Amino acid sequence: MTVAKDTTAPAAAAAGDARRRAAELHAVREQVRLGPGEKATLAQRAKGKLTARERIDLLLDEGSFHEVEPLRRHRATGFGLEAKRPWTDGVITGWGTVHGRTVFVYAHDFRIFGGALGEAHAQKIHKIMDMAIAAGAPLVSLNDGAGARIQEGVSALAGYGGIFQRNTRASGVIPQISVMLGPCAGGAAYSPALTDFVFMVRETSQMFITGPDVVQAVTGEKITQNGLGGADVHSEVSGVAHFAHDDERGCLEEVRHLLSLLPQNNRDFPPDAPCTDPVDRSGEALLDIVPADGIRAYDMHKVIEQIVDHGEYLEVHERWAANVVVALARIDGHVVGVVANQPSWLAGVLDIRASEKAARFVQMCDAFNIPIVTLIDVPGFLPGVDQEHDGIIRHGAKLLYAYCNATVPRISLILRKAYGGAYIVMDSRSIGADLCYAWPTNEIAVMGAEGAANVIFRRDIAAAEDPEAMRAQKIKEYKSKLMHPYYAAERGLVDDVIDPAETRQVLAASLAMLRTKHADLPSRKHGNQPQ
Repeated sequence: MTVAKDTTAPAAAAAGDARRRAAELHAVREQVRLGPGEKATLAQRAKGKLTARERIDLLLDEGSFHEVEPLRRHRATGFGLEAKRPWTDGVITGWGTVHGRTVFVYAHDFRIFGGALGEAHAQKIHKIMDMAIAAGAPLVSLNDGAGARIQEGVSALAGYGGIFQRNTRASGVIPQISVMLGPCAGGAAYSPALTDFVFMVRETSQMFITGPDVVQAVTGEKITQNGLGGADVHSEVSGVAHFAHDDERGCLEEVRHLLSLLPQNNRDFPPDAPCTDPVDRSGEALLDIVPADGIRAYDMHKVIEQIVDHGEYLEVHERWAANVVVALARIDGHVVGVVANQPSWLAGVLDIRASEKAARFVQMCDAFNIPIVTLIDVPGFLPGVDQEHDGIIRHGAKLLYAYCNATVPRISLILRKAYGGAYIVMDSRSIGADLCYAWPTNEIAVMGAEGAANVIFRRDIAAAEDPEAMRAQKIKEYKSKLMHPYYAAERGLVDDVIDPAETRQVLAASLAMLRTKHADLPSRKHGNQPQ
């Protein structure tokens, strides 16, 4: 007779063990969530900063975050590291959604090792960057770290190399956004510089290669951290930061807004939005905003507001190189990039900084399938010894290269002045603009009528009994022959001269036609663009 074995007791014991282990897991997860402790958290808040997890919660849609490698710990020894092995190793990585679309994120936790990068820390960042590239989704880095973890030596430095290599590989493939929420010193500052957009928060974030102490030791110059590399410095002087905000919440909300205007990757298109602003809305106000007199200044922002949906746009590099305006907006619900000269600042001339700013923006738009609308009112390049010696030729060539290389839909509109080489560089028909329009106030010429008359008719003016009267006569003659509103249109350099009030309607119809544009560049490894 066979006696059945009783398996109930072992099964029950196994179930109990599984429950115990699950409980242990939840306890560990809670430790991971809480971080190094209340004291470290209070110290973070005393500096006016949020914790890494609070930042992620503000960035991503509620409840959408999926963490990767939360239980990772470093394996380093020496200098007391073996006795301190916190979960996450000072960086939180994972993915979630912003407005329902996948976004990858990593956030330095300053409470752990000051957010300093070690080998395990770097490997977590490498992994999430690789995942973002493979998935074809944007990557946002929330930076708040003290640089390389000195105790781990060269292993930490190699970790930065891996980040830089991935930043470069992802460039033009997925949008990369760096959000500076604390210090970023030394080589660590190069990663944000390799990304598409950099956000900074005033007073709490700084970026520099060598800090104030080193600067003073080498040069004798005394300066604060914010004076050397704060948000205002990088958004107004150096141009390293595209956006500067007063607080973290406002900063992260703006990051969410920017992501709503960008595609997931270079094979995708920016998301459309329902448009309740009539495409055929009249822009009569434009007739009053822009003076016919080319000498009088006006604010180009007011022109942009009349053209784009609901007058709303996101200006990039607002406070740096203000003589050119670059912004993301929508026309008929579709995202466009706007590049415009700003007559209220340096008369809208192109200089070194303006050329670099516009070139970078054009390249970004082209990489991510964003059509470009260029609003032209440019008197030329800024003359001056400093500009020439600092390389206006090669810097101006950056903007020329960016436009010539761009294959997205390109529409240019000449509002008033379009003089000399600056007119050609600002996406003229001759360098590949798909459509070029002009207002009846346009003045397209090699140079202004006054300068041209002084050159062409200098002998006549010098020999005249009344040189000033002769000069005025010759200026009028030059304008009537070569600078009347239809001169360029007669020669096919402008596709049409349009009523300013119809600008929004014309641009919307033109962009709709160009939406299926396809253009190929010659087969090559890459171009050798001006530096």
